[in-house]
Amino acid sequence: MAIRNIREMGDEVLNKKCKEVTEVTDRTRELIDDMFDTMYDALGVGLAAPQVGILKRIVVVDVTGEDPILLINPVILETSGEQTGHEGCLSVPGKSGMVTRPNYVKVKAYDEDMKPFIIEGTELLARAFCHEIDHLDGHLYVEKVEGDLMDVVPDEDEEE
Repeated sequence: MAIRNIREMGDEVLNKKCKEVTEVTDRTRELIDDMFDTMYDALGVGLAAPQVGILKRIVVVDVTGEDPILLINPVILETSGEQTGHEGCLSVPGKSGMVTRPNYVKVKAYDEDMKPFIIEGTELLARAFCHEIDHLDGHLYVEKVEGDLMDVVPDEDEEE
């Protein structure tokens, strides 16, 4: 397992659509392990494969620090409600902005054995799912920011 370099805004890989995963190989498992290590090392709550330069539809999320979630080929099935709050991104270090997202999200994805499952999230988890799945289609949260990007004040904003 290794800490991978997180690509930052301006890197063209972050603006590309990712390819679906058709099988989980040893290299894919290594990528997933590295993504969790990289996310935790950077104190993030989510990380998408393109953020480490890999154009595959893989996302890792952990909003509590104790509940790691792997999503392969995630698709949002349903959303409801609305929440507006500060959002940051490991690929846009030191910045945050106000973003409106659904307050509830239902996602279909595959696990490491390519078995399908459904997962639901509210509040920060819903925000993280939407944020990371956007990465898979080449979109950054800065496209949705209401107003200006702000400098992050340490310990006040959660970064995704």
